Amino acid sequence: MNRGHTPLVVLAVLLLTIAPAAQAAVQSGADPYPRMAAIDRYLMAPGSEIALAQSAAPGVISRNATVLILHRHGYQTAMKGTNGFTCLVERAWMSPFDSPEFWNPKMRGPICYNPPASRTVLLYTLNRTALVLQGFSKAQMIERIDAAFAAKKLTSPEPGSMSYMMSRKGDLGDGVGPWRPHLMFHAPKADGARDGVSWGADLPGSPVLLDTSYRKVPEPETIFMVPVGRWSDGTPAPPMSHM
Repeated sequence: MNRGHTPLVVLAVLLLTIAPAAQAAVQSGADPYPRMAAIDRYLMAPGSEIALAQSAAPGVISRNATVLILHRHGYQTAMKGTNGFTCLVERAWMSPFDSPEFWNPKMRGPICYNPPASRTVLLYTLNRTALVLQGFSKAQMIERIDAAFAAKKLTSPEPGSMSYMMSRKGDLGDGVGPWRPHLMFHAPKADGARDGVSWGADLPGSPVLLDTSYRKVPEPETIFMVPVGRWSDGTPAPPMSHM
């Protein structure tokens, strides 16, 4: 949903996709979600949130992962894992700051970060969520995110950082639903066009997609997405041509 998940597209991802309904609203001059809704609308029952977070990755991974759930003052550990992975449900504010769905209280982006991403990329979500819940404006959040990276409190993605977004139960935006199951690879922000060439992204027949939202977020990451053929529960996903 990092972040940089709409992914998460996203991730984004995805969390980072602008849905057709939202696009229509923008074109008509309307803002579907002009401000943050009441915090209760973003929260979930703990058991439901744990299950949704774990659905991001196949059970062989998620059942041994640490699970975080959102509370009024930020994410807290609901289950302590043993494999170094971290699963959680990202909210719409992990979208680019100019997304018309930035405050969409219905958006839910289940994601599981591998150990390198848990040490770096996950912190983007925790940091941005803390700023949101403290009531900062978008401009103030961007300033504080930039300052955190300048002070090295946040860093670029660690080599090998990747995440799973394979839940068929997520909601990545109005009209998007769960999009399709995919893996995300998090790299330091650089020249996206150059990186896309080195990854073979967006070429005819290539399974690798470049998440171009990296240009619109302050976090220093570039995300490459690789759709896969099955959801985390093992059921087949629709062919790419149908998405």
